[in-house]
Amino acid sequence: MTTTTERNMVLLRAAYRQLESGELGACVGMLAEDFLANVPGLPDPLHGREVWRQGARAMLEAFPDLKIDVQDMFGTADKVTALVSFRGTHQGAFQQFEATGRQVAYRSIEVYRFEGDRIAEEWVAPDMIGLMGQTAPAPAGR
Repeated sequence: MTTTTERNMVLLRAAYRQLESGELGACVGMLAEDFLANVPGLPDPLHGREVWRQGARAMLEAFPDLKIDVQDMFGTADKVTALVSFRGTHQGAFQQFEATGRQVAYRSIEVYRFEGDRIAEEWVAPDMIGLMGQTAPAPAGR
């Protein structure tokens, strides 16, 4: 018999696979209507599935070959935590930086709360400093 925690981990792995393949509609369908995204640097959560879609679209436009490797995952009750590595090629504008064509890799620690068979809330802690250092233009003269 599958536990709720095991089911949630299967759902999260499926969501990562959908994101990696660019199936944003399928990903959004896995989110609760009143989805909340807790993002570092913001005092309050972002609300709604469309906010998530916009962020995911920006990542896939910048890194269209994005690959996601779940290094570890564990859960309890309605929450699942994942240690995830992302890698891809910087082929589109990201934040304030134009495409560099460089390979990038970064990690994230992510916690998800489930309501039934939907992801209701996320807390993500990506290594944005490391990612920004890889996407920034090389200093002049190099």
